[in-house]
Amino acid sequence: MKSTERRHLLPIETSLAAVAAQVNDMLGRLLPEGDGAERRVLDAMRYATMGGGKRIRPFLVVSSAQLFNVAEASALRVAAAIEMLHSYSLVHDDLPAMDDSDLRRGLPSAHKKFDEATAILAGDGLLTLAFEVLADPTTHSDPQVRADLTLALARAAGHAGMVGGQMLDLEAEHSTLDIGAITRLQRMKTGALIAFSCEAGAILANAAAELRLALRGYAHDLGLAFQIADDLLDLMGEERVTGKSLGTDLDQNKPTLPLIYLLAGEPSAREMVQTVMSEGGYAAIARNELHQAVERVGAITRARVRGDEYAAAARTAPGSSTRR
Repeated sequence: MKSTERRHLLPIETSLAAVAAQVNDMLGRLLPEGDGAERRVLDAMRYATMGGGKRIRPFLVVSSAQLFNVAEASALRVAAAIEMLHSYSLVHDDLPAMDDSDLRRGLPSAHKKFDEATAILAGDGLLTLAFEVLADPTTHSDPQVRADLTLALARAAGHAGMVGGQMLDLEAEHSTLDIGAITRLQRMKTGALIAFSCEAGAILANAAAELRLALRGYAHDLGLAFQIADDLLDLMGEERVTGKSLGTDLDQNKPTLPLIYLLAGEPSAREMVQTVMSEGGYAAIARNELHQAVERVGAITRARVRGDEYAAAARTAPGSSTRR
């Protein structure tokens, strides 16, 4: 039995760790080092990418590639590219003009470790390097496959995907979104890159269109489940466990599924949320008071149930979906 076949039989944590080690090795080889005047931005690029992380998107790339017996070296290069692009998005998300987060993966955010200008340039460098890796003949011998990978990632990362979703997220600070609008936001902001990661193996194998569509259906549900879990952690998690700043959604008046359910609860809970949102933080209300209100009105349970529904749909079969 090949090592790639054995990986499917391992617990998910073990499989994630095995792929993460391989992807980290590939990132170490692909991320440039330099001694010239540009060294600072190169150091920031490596810092932002090599400083930990679960490598979930690379894991999805490698796993989907295994379905089609794609060469491991090709899959790992694409996995590294998606991690570079994901890391760029985190660097820019953490900036004061965006989420204003000081902590990422248990370490100071890139703009805190270096400075804002260097962090912006590091993000730009990671974004462009991701496409350089995809376009390199070393990734795949077929130029059409390389073009398809580049096109798919550009669409997933651009105005119709992650960037557009981020804009919706920023606009939502000044408006009220219903569950349908939040689902669309999450599908673009988080789900688009997950969809590319799931589909990448089929693209590398030049697989039939229906197989690519099936993987996108799987990714739709997986991405929504992932975002709901992330929203729950932001509201109820602990920084020492997650390794990043928490409570930013509520601080910045950003609507999420748990908060929508909370606002629909008892009047006292609504007033508490509105106070935190209007004051931009927990100055007037202790965090544990809000946690108690969230539990009392069942907002966490309802969000978990919805997340579990998406996760269950993703597990049943590629192409299954609970769009509603």
